[in-house]
Amino acid sequence: MYVVTSDEMRKLDHYTINTIGIPSLVLMENAGREVANEILVWTKKHKRSNHKKWLILVGKGNNGGDGLVTARHLMEAGFEIDILYAQSPDLFKGDMITQHNITKNLKLLTDVYQNKTIDWNRYEGIIDALLGTGTKGAPKEPYASLINKVNESKLPIFSIDIPSGLDADTGILYQPCIKAEKTITLAFLKCGLVQSPGAEIAGDVIVKPIGIPISTTKQYSIQTFSLQTSVFEKKLNVNMNLPRESNTHKGTYGHALVVAGTLQMSGAGLLCSKSALRAGCGLVTWSLPRTIANQMLGILPEVMLVPVEDKKSGEWNVQSAEDIIQLSENKQALVIGPGLGRFKEDDLWLRKLWERIECPLVMDADALNIISDAEHFEKWDRKDTPVIFTPHPGEMARLLNCTINEVQENRIQIAREYAIKHKIVVVIKGAHTVVATANGDVYINNTGNTGMATGGSGDVLAGMIAGLLAQNYTAEQAAVLGVYHHGLAGDRAASKRYSQHSLIAGDIIEEL
Repeated sequence: MYVVTSDEMRKLDHYTINTIGIPSLVLMENAGREVANEILVWTKKHKRSNHKKWLILVGKGNNGGDGLVTARHLMEAGFEIDILYAQSPDLFKGDMITQHNITKNLKLLTDVYQNKTIDWNRYEGIIDALLGTGTKGAPKEPYASLINKVNESKLPIFSIDIPSGLDADTGILYQPCIKAEKTITLAFLKCGLVQSPGAEIAGDVIVKPIGIPISTTKQYSIQTFSLQTSVFEKKLNVNMNLPRESNTHKGTYGHALVVAGTLQMSGAGLLCSKSALRAGCGLVTWSLPRTIANQMLGILPEVMLVPVEDKKSGEWNVQSAEDIIQLSENKQALVIGPGLGRFKEDDLWLRKLWERIECPLVMDADALNIISDAEHFEKWDRKDTPVIFTPHPGEMARLLNCTINEVQENRIQIAREYAIKHKIVVVIKGAHTVVATANGDVYINNTGNTGMATGGSGDVLAGMIAGLLAQNYTAEQAAVLGVYHHGLAGDRAASKRYSQHSLIAGDIIEEL
């Protein structure tokens, strides 16, 4: 499913109207009809009366026009409707004038908001058609006070296209912002609806067609996608239900090498190795400091342990690079970083691995922190084999030398630009994990839950991605599949517990 920015949506609208020739009033009519139908579905589902009034809040732009069309169709379905204009109709332009005139001719009740007291007890629900995707910045008066009053009403609110006050591109909540029970977004998902906190304040989001052909996305090279089955099948060319053939063996499904763990964080390597196996990898070798290798014997018998000399410190050292390079031969994937820790000359150690190892790399946790502190990372050479970075927002901020807030406020574009610049795949973890590729494609995940914000969850994901890489999935496929199934496993694990709060990383592995 395509996800668009406000600018991309404007271009798609413009192309449909001016090149294809579908009039804007037709698109507006389709939009209002779809919204009205969703209100009808909701009232039937919740056994609400259609004889109690609904209040439609109307701004001066095209979003308001969609609201007026919605009002007409609800009226025809037997609803009682009040229309409240945020501003005087004297300010209307274009299609909004046409819709206002139709409303007058039908003698629908309208009023202009002037900071009046509103009797909320009269209404069953509210339809928010105040501010559309083209609006930037915090709502100004009279919109601001109206939005505050609407939120205080405690009535169910249905937003058309996007909740008023939400940034359509970033998901940032300006103040005030409508808190919607449901958002009926038109034609395509908007970026702000699939990023936190916008995704949460938008409530249940549903996409409704309005007549803009799907083929227009190719005209403007839309490259952002929400993860749905159709995306895996049509965009990524992945069969989600591909069975294994009977005449195969463990070697068929690849061999992954895990370089992870220290005395203080040995569990990270354990989680990473186990999840690589659970992802379907045929063989996993875990390389770790010798001091902790003895402690791990028999804990996960399916994994082969290969210790490196650590002089009884339980930590890594620069001399171990040659051992890892040798171990990586004939491996199909290598994950570096979970529980790795920091050590003297770790940048030299990592640079050797980066430049000499030929199999695909998954760089996680402290491997990313080493890179962020390394001088002249841009000059590190890399063989033409895939690399996947899996930072959480803090690690991404360190890589870019910016703040976490700056990352969170623009996750899609930051991931895309970094992936293109470094010719890698970037996975920015967190709510609605973002996967970006070197060709500019971005995938936004919709699985997972807050219980997965727990230590070790990222180690599980890194192992899953490495396990998929080892099975000859491309870096793009492995990253997206790993993220999606990691979230699904977390959802299954959470459903079996009294509360998401009690979820731990091992629960996620058990649901793979």
